Amino acid sequence: MTTTTLIYIALLLLTCVGVIGSVVPVMPGPILILGASIGAGWLYHWDNVTVSLIVSSVVLVMCFAIEQLSGIWGAQKAGASHWGQIGSIVGLLLGFIGLLPALPVGGPLVGLFFGPFIGAVVGELCYPRQVAIGERVSISVKAGVGIVLGSVIGLVIQGLLSLFAAIVFATTTWQLGFGNIG
Repeated sequence: MTTTTLIYIALLLLTCVGVIGSVVPVMPGPILILGASIGAGWLYHWDNVTVSLIVSSVVLVMCFAIEQLSGIWGAQKAGASHWGQIGSIVGLLLGFIGLLPALPVGGPLVGLFFGPFIGAVVGELCYPRQVAIGERVSISVKAGVGIVLGSVIGLVIQGLLSLFAAIVFATTTWQLGFGNIG
């Protein structure tokens, strides 16, 4: 195997890590896929990588937009107030750095899932409403679930888009990486 073939295999593995990273919060999945496309372009003097570069660039932008909007969409569908949305952001940050007292174990990844939920519930409970406490708790939990579900749906969509970009990368550059073998 040549050195360029080994580098190409490393780029393929990078796209696989990128797909995984697109569904694991805080991992830069789509950026890794774009990086693999740029690496293949550099390695092969930009031959036959245009489609992969365009697709991975568009997927990167789409994934960024989905990441930003999915939680907000879920919050709106669940009827969350701005207090709940702000609470979910604070919960996300506190969950990531491990400061939520409800999460003594599990680390940042657990905090990334439970933090927004806990933050949204607390934010909604703090929102001034003239309703009974039972209804208030119900509204708050519904908002927290909506934010988390919106985020999970967004992660699934990002994963599918990243998988598509990785498949485009592999199919459009395969001949470059393995064309000289055999």
